[in-house]
Parts: sequence; C-alpha cells; structure tokens
Amino acid sequence: MFLIGKGTFNFAVGFGVMLYLLFFLLKDGPYLVNLTLQALPLSEHVKHHLFVKFAAVSRATVKGTVVVAVVQGALGGLAFYFTGIEGSLLWAALMAFLSIIPAVGSAIIWVPAAIYFFATGMLWKGLFLVGFFVVIIGLVDNILRPLLVGKDTKMPDYLILISTLGGMEIYGINGFVIGPLIAALFIACWNILSGRDSAATTDEIDEDFIEEGKNHPDATKVD
Repeated sequence: MFLIGKGTFNFAVGFGVMLYLLFFLLKDGPYLVNLTLQALPLSEHVKHHLFVKFAAVSRATVKGTVVVAVVQGALGGLAFYFTGIEGSLLWAALMAFLSIIPAVGSAIIWVPAAIYFFATGMLWKGLFLVGFFVVIIGLVDNILRPLLVGKDTKMPDYLILISTLGGMEIYGINGFVIGPLIAALFIACWNILSGRDSAATTDEIDEDFIEEGKNHPDATKVD
C-alpha cells in the first residue's frame, strides 16, 4: 500500500510538472526548436533529419499512448459492466487515465474489485476480472502501442516495445516518450553516419514552423 501511495504521489508530481512544461513548450516551441537548430554544429540536412525524427516520434508516442488509454478504459469499463459493477462508465474513464501510470496503472481500480468478489464468494467474477485484465489488457498495452508508434516512426515493433519499457523504467511516466525518442535518434544518427540517409532522402522540414520560431519576440531581441 505504501508503494502504491508513493507511486501515485510521484506520478501526480511528474504529471503536474509535465503540464507546466507543456504550456511553455506549446507557447515557445517554434522558437526553442529554431534556437536549437541554429546552435547545432551540423549540416542543414542532418539537423533537419534529426528534427523530423524527433517530431515524428514525439507525435506518435503521445498519440499511441492516448489510443491505448482509451482502448484500455473502454475494455475495462465493459468488464466492470459485465460483472455488474455500478458506475462502469466512470470507472472506465478513471482506468483510461490511470493506464499511463507505470507498473500500477488501472490495477489500482480492478484489483480491489477482484478482491471484493473473492471475499464475498463470487469467485467466477473475481477470476474473470483477474484473467481479463492480466491477459487482455496486458496484450493491448504490449501489442497495440508498438504497432501504433512503429507505424508512424517506421521503427520495428520490438524496438518500440523495448525502448518504451526501458524508458519508463528509467524516466518514469515521461519515459514512454523519451525511450522511443532516444532509440529513434540513435537510428537516425546511425543511418547518417553509415551513408544510408543523405540530403536527397531527408524528409522536408516544416518551414512554417521554423519561420514562426524566427519571428518569435525573443528571437527578434537576440538579433
């Protein structure tokens, strides 16, 4: 119980910091990206290639996490409805939100429900919940997430899975983005150094995004 409480507190703090930083990243994102690109001592096509990879992986991991959370919440709500638990829609929303917490996730909700069924003699309902969430929900997270992220990032499914799990183990909740991001940037650097990627094969960068960064008030002050 102490570990669950500690994990929930750490998640709440990390989530709050993430929202705080997200505000400024959305507000000053183009300027920060443009500033970073100007500071990197690399050729234009290398900088653009790394930026495109960075943006693609970030979008894909966030989108994949949201989709997985919605699917897990919907399936969890159906399981609760099938076993006769009232307020299944509310529980579904909570499970969708909690599914992004590393290790614990929606277990905060369904484990007490399963224990209640076992304690009151409704064994089949308890066994159903345990089997459903361990097997079905576990497969959704371990299979659907790599498929969604890998489709947009063009990375192998196994690499997405390993980098996501490793990232969350080291960086916590932010690791679901940081892990695949590190893997993608490593592959991008490897392809550039090995000659597989060149200026001719680099995807076009969003020029409007870069131009927005150049027109940022802070960029004007620097100039």
